[in-house]
Amino acid sequence: MTAVDPVQVMKQEVGKAAAALVKSDSIVGLGTGSTTAFAIQYIGERLKSGEISNIKGVPTSFQAIVLARQYGIPLVSLDEIDRIDIAIDGADEVDPQKNLIKGGGAAHTQEKIVDSLASEFVVVVDSGKLVDRLGSTFLLPVEVIPMAVTPVMRAIEKLGGNPQLRMGVKKAGPVVTDQGNLVIDVKFDRIDNPAELEKTLNNIPGVLENGLFVGVTDRVLIGEVKDGQPSVREM
Repeated sequence: MTAVDPVQVMKQEVGKAAAALVKSDSIVGLGTGSTTAFAIQYIGERLKSGEISNIKGVPTSFQAIVLARQYGIPLVSLDEIDRIDIAIDGADEVDPQKNLIKGGGAAHTQEKIVDSLASEFVVVVDSGKLVDRLGSTFLLPVEVIPMAVTPVMRAIEKLGGNPQLRMGVKKAGPVVTDQGNLVIDVKFDRIDNPAELEKTLNNIPGVLENGLFVGVTDRVLIGEVKDGQPSVREM
């Protein structure tokens, strides 16, 4: 008999809670990551059972495309729609103001485009992702055009950051994003003004986008395991 992993069950429950927010005739932004994957699965199951109908998904990554197809969610591009009703996505850090650091999966550029366009942006995380100050546990990802890696790293150092090129796992060489770019992960001693830093980084020539999501989130669903029992609460 296989032991039930309470953390896995908790992620499933958070995904299910987010999927339950999706209504018929909706265009849904489909995020990236392990918890969001469960949300995509449950949206597909609700669609298949007839509980909801006429759902279209806008993917934020190759992962989201693969999962949506697997679970029978029709996909559309931003060229084909004039709105996104709800977007569901994960995060690597969430501060008390619901600002985020995202990009652990190197998909933050497409995620930011889709999540920012949504009428309602719902974040699904476990309680370990909650922080008092952004940057305290997770490096800040910055997507960079390959030719600009060295000058961008120098510019980031002048801002007080410690940049490092993200290298692949089970792949020789650096991580390559869905856009064909590279990712620099940056450690800042403290991020006092996320909104200002987001703009400053994006103004460096060669930077496509960074993982600070400021003022975008509407709801945060948090999964926890207490006494071995998974639960979900809203921030």
